[in-house]
Amino acid sequence: MDLFLSFNGRINRAKFWLGFLGLMVVYAILGVVAGGAMMASMSASGDPSAAGMGAMGIVVAIVYLASLWPALAIQVKRWHDRNKSGWWVLIAFVPVIGGLWMLIECGFLEGTKGPNQFGADPLGG
Repeated sequence: MDLFLSFNGRINRAKFWLGFLGLMVVYAILGVVAGGAMMASMSASGDPSAAGMGAMGIVVAIVYLASLWPALAIQVKRWHDRNKSGWWVLIAFVPVIGGLWMLIECGFLEGTKGPNQFGADPLGG
């Protein structure tokens, strides 16, 4: 659980991908549930803004907001492994290039060998 809750320390690429893909599964399930609720609501009333969709929308929003903390935690720890401040998570907000930059840095580039200011090498080197 430390992987998803703490902003301290470092994680390697394998743990980053494990957490990232796990969260993508959660988002996909949320999309299917929300889409199914919208379709059921539309078929029952012909109006996608029916009360049933509103309640489901609130549940989906709460789960999505709750998943933001774990998403930020795994990114911050991965930036730490690259010997960069956790504030680098904000690079994702740069249009066009930000998300790609984050994905390359966190998902594909090797972390700092040996200990750095954020902790011991997660690979033990």
